Amino acid sequence: MSINVEQAIIHSISQDGEGQLSCRLRPQPLLNSQAVEAMLEELHQTYTTKAGKGFGHFGISGEDGEANTKFEDALTTYRSGELGFVEFSGIAGKLLQEELSKYDFSTGGFLLLSCYTYMTSDYLFVSLLNAKSSMTVLDDMELSQNTHLDLNNVQLAARIDLTEWQADPDSKKYISFVRGRAGRKVADFFLDFMGCVEGVNIKAQNKSLMNAVEDFVGNSELTKDERQQARERVFDYCTERCDEGASIQIKDLADELADQGVDSFYDFAQGGDYELEEEFPGDKPTLRQLKKFSGTGGGVTLSFDGQHLGERVIYDPVSDTIIIKGVPANLKDQLDRRLKGE
Repeated sequence: MSINVEQAIIHSISQDGEGQLSCRLRPQPLLNSQAVEAMLEELHQTYTTKAGKGFGHFGISGEDGEANTKFEDALTTYRSGELGFVEFSGIAGKLLQEELSKYDFSTGGFLLLSCYTYMTSDYLFVSLLNAKSSMTVLDDMELSQNTHLDLNNVQLAARIDLTEWQADPDSKKYISFVRGRAGRKVADFFLDFMGCVEGVNIKAQNKSLMNAVEDFVGNSELTKDERQQARERVFDYCTERCDEGASIQIKDLADELADQGVDSFYDFAQGGDYELEEEFPGDKPTLRQLKKFSGTGGGVTLSFDGQHLGERVIYDPVSDTIIIKGVPANLKDQLDRRLKGE
């Protein structure tokens, strides 16, 4: 299903020879509708499938305990019809320039703001994009260097679910944002300019869900195969929701399991000490543990499907050993070659 772009605009934040940042504002929305839709469709897909996003809301942040409401106020005024999209985006551009000026690592970029609709929700997409140089070959086989927006490597981006924000202002997850690589929150300044603070701990929620599922199937009268099938059904449901950009809903998940003859998961999950929200975004890396075991340490990396535990893979916690029956052919070949060489 494609998105419906309502408005989009790009402003430029650049650094002069003295290191001072300035914001050049575009006076009107982007006009090339075909190019805009293609770009936003690509960004939407890239962003939706990006793993490890954080979730938050407008609120109080920083040591001073004060809320930066300038972006939220401008957005509220725009959504009420008292402020035009171009004017709202201009305020956002100036706010980002002011925030970036506090740091010495930024050289600017292109601030993209777009309002679009996907399925039944309205979104505001905010991203600071970088330009990337590339080479192309002209008709006369001459080389030419050009510059284009780097849409495949989006590191500073946030998306506000405007529908959820206005329907449930107390929600803690209507703003999603891209985290930095290797756990580094390089997007802190990007969140600060919007007045966004982190709300729901998505990894913790997904870990609690995984624990609830494990406890639930462990306490059931299901066979070993049926337990693994239940785990895989949970994983498949959650993966589908992640791919759609939708949240995991505990009630819906319980209904999915009930269709397989596994009843009462909802009551079990809500009645325990799991502290699960009724719905929350999925985190694939965490939930993948429902299907696979994996670990790295001391120069050893091991990964195998959960269905092999107790059959091809035998774990003895007393002796702290794992026995693998049926060594993978490519690994066996390497081992045999090493043994012959010695």
